[in-house]
Amino acid sequence: MRDLAVCASLPPQEVDSLERYVSSMELQANAELARAGQPCRQAYSVTSGMLRLVRTLADARRQVVAFVLPGHFVGLTEHVVHRQSIEAVVPSRVCAFELDGIRDLRQRFPGFEHSLLERACRDLDDAHDAMLLLARLSPLERLASFLLRLRGQMKIREDDPRMALPMGRGDIADHLGLTVETVSRSFTRLREQGVIALPDPQHVEILDAGALSELASALR
Repeated sequence: MRDLAVCASLPPQEVDSLERYVSSMELQANAELARAGQPCRQAYSVTSGMLRLVRTLADARRQVVAFVLPGHFVGLTEHVVHRQSIEAVVPSRVCAFELDGIRDLRQRFPGFEHSLLERACRDLDDAHDAMLLLARLSPLERLASFLLRLRGQMKIREDDPRMALPMGRGDIADHLGLTVETVSRSFTRLREQGVIALPDPQHVEILDAGALSELASALR
């Protein structure tokens, strides 16, 4: 609990109170944590692995709204039902919080309320970036922006060129509003231009960070 981003700034007595409302859950890859339309009774914080938020339209088209990394909350909402499904990308562990307990803690501990507000503001900024990404950027710009945003969320050191890509190309395509073929071609173009290397489908190495940043500059 004390390692979670939203809890790190809280005094010990607040974390101890929070722990009374939490339980730990393990998920296998592609397991469904919550389904769109189900009642919202819990919120979740990832402690290892990765989750994805998925919206599915009536005609079965799929949008990966976001990828959720360790330390991030998901499911905190005033809606009575989940608006998107929550799924595990890889084997993952989450802490599950009863929503009634979180409401009580928000009233009792201003520090906890402030941490949640800061997290919500960052998520809103990310949502605004995603709107621009889908509306105006070219496929290559979308992929470059995605790689840089993911790298920042993973808190990878600047001198470390290697980063994991736990999600498949289909997930990336559904997140960026592209086809799998277009995502694959964009990866190939970045590799041929010497911007990245692809040791295997689950990893990428950033060989020219300046060129990648230039492609993603529309979001800066």
